[in-house]
Amino acid sequence: MFQNSSLFLFLSLLLWSACETPAPAGGTLLQSPGAVNTIAFQLTERGAPSYRVLHGTETIIEDSQLGFELQGQAPLAEGFEVVTSEQSSSDETWEMPWGEQRTVRNHYNELVVELRESAPPQRGLKLYFRAYDDGVALRYEVLAQAGVDSLVITDERTDFQLTGDHTAWWIPGDWDIYEHLYNTTKVSEIDALSKRGHPNLAQSTIPLYAVNTPDTLRTESGTHLSNPEANLTDYAGMTLVVDTAKLAFRSGLVGSERRGYKVKRALPFQTPWRSIQIADRATELIASKLIVNLNEPNQLEDISWFEPKKYVGIWWEMHVDKASWDYGMTLDKDGKWVDTGVAHGRHGATTENTKRYIDFAAANNIGGVLVEGWNTGWERWIGFEDREGVFDFVTPYPDYDIEELSRYAQSKGVEIIMHHETSAAPRTYAQQLDTAYQLMNRLGIHSVKTGYVGKLIPAGEYHHGQWMVNHYRQVLETGARYQVAINAHEPIKATGLRRTFPNAISREGLRGQEFNAWAADGGNPPEHLPIVAFTRMLAGPIDFTPGVFDIGLPTKPDNQINTTLAQQLALYVVIYSPIQMACDLPENYVNQDAFQFIRDVGVDWEQSRVLNGEVGDFVTIAREERETGHWFVGGITDENAREIRLDFDFLPAGKNYAATIYKDAPDAHYRDNPRAVAIDKLRVKRGDQQVLALAPGGGFAISLLVED
Repeated sequence: MFQNSSLFLFLSLLLWSACETPAPAGGTLLQSPGAVNTIAFQLTERGAPSYRVLHGTETIIEDSQLGFELQGQAPLAEGFEVVTSEQSSSDETWEMPWGEQRTVRNHYNELVVELRESAPPQRGLKLYFRAYDDGVALRYEVLAQAGVDSLVITDERTDFQLTGDHTAWWIPGDWDIYEHLYNTTKVSEIDALSKRGHPNLAQSTIPLYAVNTPDTLRTESGTHLSNPEANLTDYAGMTLVVDTAKLAFRSGLVGSERRGYKVKRALPFQTPWRSIQIADRATELIASKLIVNLNEPNQLEDISWFEPKKYVGIWWEMHVDKASWDYGMTLDKDGKWVDTGVAHGRHGATTENTKRYIDFAAANNIGGVLVEGWNTGWERWIGFEDREGVFDFVTPYPDYDIEELSRYAQSKGVEIIMHHETSAAPRTYAQQLDTAYQLMNRLGIHSVKTGYVGKLIPAGEYHHGQWMVNHYRQVLETGARYQVAINAHEPIKATGLRRTFPNAISREGLRGQEFNAWAADGGNPPEHLPIVAFTRMLAGPIDFTPGVFDIGLPTKPDNQINTTLAQQLALYVVIYSPIQMACDLPENYVNQDAFQFIRDVGVDWEQSRVLNGEVGDFVTIAREERETGHWFVGGITDENAREIRLDFDFLPAGKNYAATIYKDAPDAHYRDNPRAVAIDKLRVKRGDQQVLALAPGGGFAISLLVED
């Protein structure tokens, strides 16, 4: 392998300068367009494919091997010879129909190496390497084999040999959920298995000493790395198995006891991309568009039927024990839901209550109303092992008039957001998909929040395995046919497919706001979101549901929100999603001056600028709203108070802005005085500065409305 890295790099550079494609028998070097990142590929003495990654002159990934373990065949991992080696370049600019920015540049150099075993059966493999200035990526293509129509993968052997004991921000490689608090340790101190059995994680499955992606690392030199995967299609989700002694990761695919393998694919096939974001500063990780660039172009073309929006909804009142999802119906002797006249009276999703939310939304520049608990089945959800057939996705409870509410919402310029809780019984949901989405299409409802709470049925399958990856894709494709956008909760991870299917608008996939209302450990600590911005958010939009004003949660004496009110406002800018919920009860926003920021803030952006930040400590982001030219800025901190010097040089020259600054009052504190907020109004322009004091657990939010 690369025993003498300096000599190898020197020789490779000579080869690069001498010809476009280096000789296949030796090492091959691929550099990014700006020569920022370099991938060095070579076969070992045993004919095993191996690669190394450099960032400038710093080695990021040491010699790391590639391959597969297969069922019924020898491993596809060594004994190879290079057949062909080709390099190419690509530079395109594409437009996001919605997103953090309007246009994205996709500029990379690519190396494609075809390998074939020198001994029978001479199986073939192609390796694709891409070098970007913000990272690198690789994927496999397993070629056709004579007499073999498909392969069963028992594991993938993609290695990432690190160069030191980096600082790591990680959650365990759970096969069912991502709803863990992030840990900050050295790689050598990762202890993923210790997270099993947590009282808040009843559906959790952590079988391997692994972490979920995207994780984030910082080297001693200050270089930042993250390991998202991209374009997860008909394949198992990837965790990263950790070797704490060797300081290495290896791909660990989510399996299936029911099927007895990780992946089964017809030949030939391509895998998802294994990527590494590389940045000199933490802020550059957020700015990177590597993961979406590794996906295929928009297949839907017209997505005008979906509009990014803010929304309110019948949801938080259930989490703070003011209402319930279920109505109080019972089953008759024929197994049908009937109204016995003994409804408990706490049902939240009533026609009257929904109209109250619609009226509030219409009066406050909020475009959507989510309604949870509208459909029959909630009485039998919790506590039942057999949840097949529990939920009916077209039949409302007797006190919810879905036809009238759809008409009423449209008359107010508001759209109902559908809710489908599957109770982790995806076969039941799949059987009703067409019928349910036909109903939505007929009623003019163009988005749905899906949920998959609980252990999966059938037993032996997991949320992040190939079987469920394909189910989530089926939902997405069905939604596209009926002009329905999907906001998935308890999802598979985001892998950039929003480029290909822009109706994949948002997803949960993290420990969300609701944990603050009921988690036994007291909720999310102040460092949670300053970590999330540099980890989970790298994968894609997050439906975090910000906007709690009644932070003390008077109905939940053992819980509170561990942020200030100013930070709740800042989250509308910091935590990106094209749909943003104002999650609190409408009555908690009445006569609150700070609510004006939620009325004003955009959700769809012309461009975004990450102004400053460090993982787990703080972050500040500015975003320009599409069409209006207004700017919004959000900044958050962890449990530590700090000052942020904000330079308005991101604003265009020659324009003045009416600025409203919502900031922590001098005596604010996330624990002792979270609602203390100060509001300043002034005019600003490019070149101006402000120094803002953030309280512990605090933040600030700024609206910059263009005046001329």
